[in-house]
Amino acid sequence: MEILNNLLPQIEHFRILGYWLILLVSLLESLVLVGVIVPGAVAVVLAGALAEQGYFDLGDLIWFAAIGAVLGDGISFTLGRHGAGLFKETNKVLKASYLEAGERFFRNHGAKSIFMGRFIGLVRAVIPFVAGLSGMGAKRFYLWNIISAFAWAASHLLAGYFLGQAWQMVEVWTSRAGIFLTALLLLFFCTSLLKRFIVKQGRQSLDLCRSLWISVTQALIANPDVAKFVARHPRFFSFASARLDRSRFSGLPSTLLGIAFLYTLLLLGGIVEDILALDPIVAVDTRLANLLYFYRDEMLVNGFLWITLLGKAKIVLSVALLCTVLFWLRARREFILPCLLTLAGSGLFSLLGKVAFHRQRPPGIGVYTEASFSFPSGHATIAAAFYGFIVYYLWRQAQSRNVRLNLLFGGSALILAIGFSRLYLGVHFLSDVLGGYLLGFLWLIIGICLVESRLFATGEKPLPQGSPFRIRLTSAALIAAELIFVILSGLQYNPARNSSKSVGAANPVGMDVVGGFDRYRLPRFTESISGKRQEPLNIILVARDEGSLASAFKAAGWQPADPVTIGTVSKTVKALMGNESYPTAPIAPAFWNGRINDAGFEKPTPAQTVRQRHRVRLWKTDLLTTGAGRVFVGTISLDAGMKWGLMHKMGTDIDSEREALLKDLLLGGRVTDSRTSRFVEPHSGRNFAGDSFFTDGSLSVVMID
Repeated sequence: MEILNNLLPQIEHFRILGYWLILLVSLLESLVLVGVIVPGAVAVVLAGALAEQGYFDLGDLIWFAAIGAVLGDGISFTLGRHGAGLFKETNKVLKASYLEAGERFFRNHGAKSIFMGRFIGLVRAVIPFVAGLSGMGAKRFYLWNIISAFAWAASHLLAGYFLGQAWQMVEVWTSRAGIFLTALLLLFFCTSLLKRFIVKQGRQSLDLCRSLWISVTQALIANPDVAKFVARHPRFFSFASARLDRSRFSGLPSTLLGIAFLYTLLLLGGIVEDILALDPIVAVDTRLANLLYFYRDEMLVNGFLWITLLGKAKIVLSVALLCTVLFWLRARREFILPCLLTLAGSGLFSLLGKVAFHRQRPPGIGVYTEASFSFPSGHATIAAAFYGFIVYYLWRQAQSRNVRLNLLFGGSALILAIGFSRLYLGVHFLSDVLGGYLLGFLWLIIGICLVESRLFATGEKPLPQGSPFRIRLTSAALIAAELIFVILSGLQYNPARNSSKSVGAANPVGMDVVGGFDRYRLPRFTESISGKRQEPLNIILVARDEGSLASAFKAAGWQPADPVTIGTVSKTVKALMGNESYPTAPIAPAFWNGRINDAGFEKPTPAQTVRQRHRVRLWKTDLLTTGAGRVFVGTISLDAGMKWGLMHKMGTDIDSEREALLKDLLLGGRVTDSRTSRFVEPHSGRNFAGDSFFTDGSLSVVMID
């Protein structure tokens, strides 16, 4: 680190020289005589990292690195025209085996090898030499040489540029966002395993099901009783047989699509009914929104802003225009009208749903403010309908089974990411996104029906063996233009951020703190994520602020729990495996009034192990007592051990834990007054993990100095 600190000022002092050094190493790395041993790519990546720190201009570096690469390849190409005598197996660097490898690569890939070879190890410096040796035309060579040089320079410098931000990534991965990112990686890993299983076992499973189906149907047909029943109802079985006919759209295709449409419609009706009746999904909405708020991170917010941009009107319309032109150019015009109808219908019905339900957005947690109503999510609707249609089109054109699976998994990931971005940014509830998906799938099915009926009526056109070069070039240019438009839109997309979520500041309760629960209709029990009632609150603390509260717990011998991060979770797992002490191990979040707890404190048991500990979760309320004391509510319990090897088991006697905490606080000397009163009816119950508890229903009210 000391060497780097001394080196960077020198680099800054010789900044102009640095650009020429990058040109030189890029030239040497592409030179047939020395490119095998010169680590030019490493130097270019390092330069990109220094550009991120402000020591170089990234755009200028790309020019210098690309020009060096062009010159190096040009020299190698010129040398290649004078023969292969430079390469001998006895040489330490210019071995004949390298030349043979380069010749094989050039023969296999032709002119493309100039571009591709730039990025491939030891043949990088050999390919231009082989091109000259093979008599390749200079104009053709330099065209691919220049294109590949700029691509190589940009990719390596950008890799270094983002590598220069690695320290920020370390901060992210050791924060709450790290937990979130780890969950996403685990999901991706499990999805990859599922895809691999389908690739390997899917065909066999389908063949087995098909064989069983044929065997069962043949056995039924051969049964004389079944034959008599069929003979007595010829119209019904004729109709049923027609519905299973694969040769007509009105047969099996329309049957399957009709069943899918009806099932999706019923699911959407269920979501609407749940919202109107305030069923459990609405309870999940609020708690999931608060849970995602708990794991919010600025870097992830910026990433999801890019993803949510794909559902914005101008991006969707530009992609729709691109698809229309490509369908026309590639003679797939039967997809144009269904695609546009799917987009227009899903957008219109999403708008009508918002007007009909007038559902408000999640209060107080949105990264930015959306002007429209919440249900259904327009982004989720468009993602399922429009982007789903694009996936359907690509799936229809793909010939390989593996390609089709990749399209389905990749398209599903994109659609889910767009919907999840709305949840993470706090602008939609879960039921909004689910309702949007279902509405979008309805219109996707309609679009598929329109295409399939047309293809069955006119006969599906065979795919062309190869599109003319001008069509491929035009298509590539249009797609590139669309990508540039999306990137520029993303760079300009910076919605005004809302202020951080905060608790209200003025709900006075005088000195009757318990009475404030009835006055302001606050719940007296904690909740699961689905809103199911858990253990009751059993302590209320009144303090000036969080600082005085933390000071009182410290004086009482309790320590604040560490935040939930990758590092603290790993440390907890290590302590659990070794049955060791970790007095500030993180506490899993819990819900009260739809919110995650704001703080947690803990105290070790005499066993001095992370498996057992006294813990309290606290929520900051908007209640104020006389003298502007802030009211905090909480639950105290004992982690009495582990269950299933995964989670703590709660002790049954939560009243004893309440009394023990009150005693500790009194001994700490920061309590000015305390009293215990009946808060709920005595009862026993179970928490979300199935652990039983009992309580006399009392609650302690503690005034902190």
